Order: sequence, then C-alpha cells, then structure tokens
Amino acid sequence: MHPDIQTWQQDLPHGITLSCRACGEKGRPVLMFLHGFPEAAWVWDALLVYFSKPENGGYRCVAPNLRGYERSSAPKDVKAYRAKYLVQDIVALIEAESGPTPLAALVAHDWGGAVAWSLVNQHPEQLDQLVIINSPHPGPLLKALQSHPAQQAASAYMNFLVQADAAAQLAANDFEGLFAFLTGQHATAASPTDGLRAPTHPDWLTPEVKAQYRQVWQHGLQGGLNYYRASPLRPATAQDPGASGVQIPPEALRIDVPTLVLWAQDDVALLPCLTEGLDAYIADLKVVPIEHATHWVVHEQEARVRSEIAAFLKPQPA
Repeated sequence: MHPDIQTWQQDLPHGITLSCRACGEKGRPVLMFLHGFPEAAWVWDALLVYFSKPENGGYRCVAPNLRGYERSSAPKDVKAYRAKYLVQDIVALIEAESGPTPLAALVAHDWGGAVAWSLVNQHPEQLDQLVIINSPHPGPLLKALQSHPAQQAASAYMNFLVQADAAAQLAANDFEGLFAFLTGQHATAASPTDGLRAPTHPDWLTPEVKAQYRQVWQHGLQGGLNYYRASPLRPATAQDPGASGVQIPPEALRIDVPTLVLWAQDDVALLPCLTEGLDAYIADLKVVPIEHATHWVVHEQEARVRSEIAAFLKPQPA
C-alpha cells in the first residue's frame, strides 16, 4: 500500500460501516471514487495519490469499499442492496467527509456508477461534477436490455451471477471464475466456465495485483453478487421477466450536473451502444470513447483516465 493512503472504518448514522481509503488533507475539496464488481476501493489508489498532490488540485481523495465488500457492512438481506440504500450510504459518507460543501466530483466505475447515477439524480446538490467510467445510465441500459440483441447477449452473465451457487462457483479453484472476468475469458457466457476464450494474461494483472484481489475476495463474494440480485435490470429469461417488466419514470433519469463519461470501446459486457442517447437525460455532457481498452480501463490505461479526469475538473482555489 502507498504510504500516504489512510484506511479506517467509517460508521454512518444509519448503522452501516464503510471501510475507506483516502489520501490528502481533510478540509480540502473532496473527490470521491466508487468501485464496481468484483473490485474494491484499492483499485483507485494511484488516482487518490495523484489528485491529492498540490500540483494536481490538492484534493481530499476518498474511496469507500461499498456495502457488501471487504470490511464494509455486508447485510444478509438481498433487499438491503437496493439502490436507495446504496445511495444512502454514499450521501452519508459525503456528509462525513465534505460537510455542507458539495463534492468537487464523484468518480465512479461499473456498479459504483449505478450508485452514482441514482445519487446524482436524487441529490444533485451533493456534488459539482460527475465522472462515469463504463457504467450505463439506466435509460439507455433499460432500452438495450429490452430491445438490443447484442447487449442482451453481452449481459447474459448477469443471469449467472444471481444464481444461488454463484459465489461458490466463482471462488472455486482459487477464484478461477472471478479471475476469468478480469481477463475477459468468461466472454459473455451465462456461466464463468462456458465458452471461455483463449487465455489472456493482461499486463496489469501482476502477482501483486492478484494478491490484492484475493485479499478482498476472501472477505466474501455474496455482498457484491447481491447487487445483481437486488436489481431487475438484467436480460429476461423464461423464469424471470428481468428488464422487460421495468419502466423508469422520466424524472428518475435526469442528471443535472456537468458529466464526463469515459467509455472503453472493447468492453465485452457493456457495449458502446450504452452511450447512445445520453444527451436526452444529461444537459451538460461530454462522452470520451477510449479505444483499445476493456471494462478494466482504470487498470489498463490509468494515465489516460487520469488525464481525462484532470482536464474535466474545474480548477480548485489554491
């Protein structure tokens, strides 16, 4: 771990505790970073260190482990992973870190992005800017899951992740199934072992990085999987209407803060079609496609992600 990174358990007023990582002085403008599945707060460490430096804005940079992950509270009830509770956690953490001042920006990837879209829709006063990395806004996602065959096929893995034995299958053989997600080997199969692609070993997935993943996963996988179980936004099956039975009211889709969307173009699970039509929901929007990058773009092209965020952020007072 980088020597400048602080870790602690943050108790929230509604009885949830989030294990957090941070870099930078308290009292400075806050950047908050939300991870996705099957990751954890540590994936942001390099960005926390970078943006906390005075020459890069001198921010207070905070990354929680979302509920269900690492040493954060992991309620057993699937309903505890519905969007309103996930949003409640992050609003409470913003208030603990930033007080009455809005975040300078919320930066979010994958499921962290799903939480961020909901939070910004309901609590736009909590932040000045939003950065989303490969996390679909619910409007285009719902449309694609209902009527876009390629995205329906790409999302089929969700129907594996909601199965009762998914955690055991993913943890087997030293987390072989989960590492297949990170290497793109699971492709878009409905199970982590069907239709594996030729093995790939991305440069970023070093023994040290694998060890950091294992350390988080050993705390348990069911919390992270409960996000999928609690959400109806997945492809319909014979047993489950999934997204086909969902309607979202237009007012729940509006985003009223300036938004940067970074989208790795080779994401096998979340296709570039999910950025189409976003301007119908977001008045102040910038979409930046990132070529030759997959869902794990924060690992693969960290310098590019960093520079796009830095260029988007409003300058902070010294």
